[in-house]
Amino acid sequence: MNQPAAGGSPDEAAESATLKGTPSGRPLRRGKWANKTEFLLSMAGEIIGLGNVWRFPYLCYKNGGGVFFVPYFVFLFFCGIPVFFLETALGQYTSEGGVTAWRKICPMFEGVGIASQVIVIYLNIYYIVILAWALFYLFSSFQNPLPWSTCHNSWNTIKCQNSSGLNSADSDWSFLHNFTDYDDYVLQYVLYLGASEKNAECWATLICTMQKSSVNSTVLGANYTLDSSIVSSEEEFWKQRVLRERDDALGKVHYDLALYLLLAWVICYFCIWKGIRSTGKVVYFTATFPYLMLFILFIRGVTLPGAADGIFYYLYPDISKLGNPGVWVDAGTQVFFSYAVCQGVLTALGSYNEYKNNCYKDCIGLCVLNSSTSIFAGFAVFSVLGFMSHELGVSMEEISSSGIGLAFIVYPKALAMLPGAQFWAVLFFLMILFLGLDSQFVCVESFATALTDLFPGVLRKPGRREILVLIIAVFCFLLGLPLVTEGGIHLFQLVDTYGPSGTNLLFIACFECIVIGWVYGADRFYDNIEDMIGYRPFPVLKFCWLFITPVICWATMMYNLTANSWHHQILNSGLRQAVASLLGLTPLLCIPIYIFVTLFKNSDGMTIPSRELRQIRPHLPPLTICEQVIISPQGSSHRGGDGEDKPSSGNTTEQNFNLA
Repeated sequence: MNQPAAGGSPDEAAESATLKGTPSGRPLRRGKWANKTEFLLSMAGEIIGLGNVWRFPYLCYKNGGGVFFVPYFVFLFFCGIPVFFLETALGQYTSEGGVTAWRKICPMFEGVGIASQVIVIYLNIYYIVILAWALFYLFSSFQNPLPWSTCHNSWNTIKCQNSSGLNSADSDWSFLHNFTDYDDYVLQYVLYLGASEKNAECWATLICTMQKSSVNSTVLGANYTLDSSIVSSEEEFWKQRVLRERDDALGKVHYDLALYLLLAWVICYFCIWKGIRSTGKVVYFTATFPYLMLFILFIRGVTLPGAADGIFYYLYPDISKLGNPGVWVDAGTQVFFSYAVCQGVLTALGSYNEYKNNCYKDCIGLCVLNSSTSIFAGFAVFSVLGFMSHELGVSMEEISSSGIGLAFIVYPKALAMLPGAQFWAVLFFLMILFLGLDSQFVCVESFATALTDLFPGVLRKPGRREILVLIIAVFCFLLGLPLVTEGGIHLFQLVDTYGPSGTNLLFIACFECIVIGWVYGADRFYDNIEDMIGYRPFPVLKFCWLFITPVICWATMMYNLTANSWHHQILNSGLRQAVASLLGLTPLLCIPIYIFVTLFKNSDGMTIPSRELRQIRPHLPPLTICEQVIISPQGSSHRGGDGEDKPSSGNTTEQNFNLA
């Protein structure tokens, strides 16, 4: 048994041996959190992000309201929490980042860690673009009136219509002449306010024919064309002012967005440039401030007229949805996205814990906090959307949205209708900024940790940390510039859809459970956890790693692959299909390629844990299933659970092997 010095963690024993050489060139000790609060806030800041606010509430509404909680909690209990705890405990036990932790557990499966870092690279490049958009809106929120609330700006087209125009009792024909494209419902609504009954009846007749084709007509001497669509001022601000998009090519870089992207990276850099010493202090504000903003928006939302209707649509149960496999897929992917699993981030954050920290209790508390925040955010979002539905006289189906549409079109439209719109807009976009900032700089921290642990002799020296983070920031900023071009939104959608996709996360989760449960040994890992926290966790977690989680993840992944064709609507060119294939396949191929490379180079010891790992007792038999099948027939020597080399007995069938 390989035991460190009494009272010390295994990483401390290893680190003390590396503190040699001259003071100017010796490697630095691996850092630790100053206290548990910093760890918890960093974890909360990472897992509680934009998806809690702009994706989960919409998925509830879309997939049967309160019924969606059934598949959501099934995936949470049997997949989300087990993988979340596995990654955090792995980091704390090995005191290594997202790549070298898997090397120490099972060298052959180091590709699992590499795949997770590919996902992190994707996130580091494209996720911060959302923060650039949020900064654009934040600075625009100080204008009066809000620039997205009017149609009198240079970027507006003749198709623009604002919310105030739809509700103005002073509407008249000259006003309508300036805004020409209406659908049936909106046009009738305006005409009944600003026109005589005769004219309203006349326009109702034109509306009926308008659905078939555009109608040229003359009203009060004004000639113009009607068609069946209307573009809100909020949508035009998003598309014509912020994105200024084009369909045929990337086009030129928007320098204002590039400056906001640079500002976002500068903020991110100074949050983490000193490692957990700076990160641990920043999260006291960045992880708690969004909760204050969300609570204020919730209080304001539930006091608005129509809020109850919005909450009703959010929670109204539709039992029939439970039979739809797509609902279960949505629940699974939401759990994996929201809990930041399979990205190496949890392993990196856990690696800075003290060895005896109770990570089991921490993980359960964080999971409760994360899911509770998602549900609570739904009340804040849909209460405001219910108010907007009430004020405009339109159904919830017409205004409900998710993702970018909710954050940058629908919700700003609702805020513009409130008294003191500028104040509420500033609060909302500050919340979006800090929700995204936490997740962003923790992802960068994870990548920096992985690189530092891979090359400690080079990077774990005075001054190297700041240079490394600067290189990562500059590199990702340059790669992110195509996302703020005229066609950048299409590239953004490609990366978002096919990069850190549900398929990739499910695939990595399967291998993580297989490696821990069947290769390293679930019982052995439970012993390690018991050594850290003083007791064995609830037994169901072990059975999830062995059976339940891999089966659910694999089945969901297969359904997702067969139900969703790669000929997505955004893949309207061969180049885009090639980029999508590259984004999607790169993480998937990391694992099998690394396995084959390891087998080719040297099969001896490829599934044997590192001697540096602390084991509380020898494990018999010393061979796991993978070693029995692959290595034992070759007659090579093996190391037992106590870290000593032991020859293969050659008769594994006589050994009493207990997986559980």
